Amino acid sequence: MPEAQTPGAQPARKHTEVAVGILMRTDGALLLSTRPAGKPYDGYWEFPGGKIEAGETVEEALRRELIEELGVTIGSADVWKVTEHDYPHALVRLHWCKVREWSGDFEMREGQTMAWQHWPLTVSPVLPGAIPVLEWLAEERGVAFDPASLNYQK
Repeated sequence: MPEAQTPGAQPARKHTEVAVGILMRTDGALLLSTRPAGKPYDGYWEFPGGKIEAGETVEEALRRELIEELGVTIGSADVWKVTEHDYPHALVRLHWCKVREWSGDFEMREGQTMAWQHWPLTVSPVLPGAIPVLEWLAEERGVAFDPASLNYQK
């Protein structure tokens, strides 16, 4: 049965499912990269990843995206957290995976910039959907984290 809607109400937005990799070196550094030119929020820093295509698992999508974006092949990637963020251009459901093993040389295949980051982070602005995850990662490490330091904007 169709869902009833209030006259003038907008239909519910469909989620875009996204696999995201938190690449972590043994020294605790996290990999962030910039969003490519021409995409929404271009120049903002983010964790690498991308849309999950029909029929893909989160791990399969993340593996494909990191080869396409960074030129590296990841080891196992289990979902750690799932969050949602409502951007003006898309309502996304982000499947966050901690990745500790990869092979290959990093190549910025979409013209982006990458940076390994320790706490406190020195890159900004950071994509708004990544802020909760950065807070959890900081908490795990027992370090202070102030989202305002990253020029956070909705």
